Amino acid sequence: MPRGSSAKRERQYEHIKDSARERGASDKRAKEIAARTVNKERARSGESKTASRTSTQDISSSRRGGLRSRSGAQGPTKDQLYAEARKKNIHGRSDMNKEELRKALGR
Repeated sequence: MPRGSSAKRERQYEHIKDSARERGASDKRAKEIAARTVNKERARSGESKTASRTSTQDISSSRRGGLRSRSGAQGPTKDQLYAEARKKNIHGRSDMNKEELRKALGR
């Protein structure tokens, strides 16, 4: 996190990083996702000195996340199912397709 960021942004960063790790992202990728998201929110709320046009005018990170949530027409993605199967230690998951992962998880 940048120097001078608020405690709220620190908590937000940690929460996003932990969520990304739970979804199966590597530690490096989770940190990147969290930093980009928090920086965009800081830019949107005027907390940063500089901001790109995309950061201030594009759809907010929380709205985009809601649009990409599991409630889509086809349900969770194969990557989301795979991450859940890894958490539950389901054997043979790497050879399974999306439908087979869904069945193995009891969905």
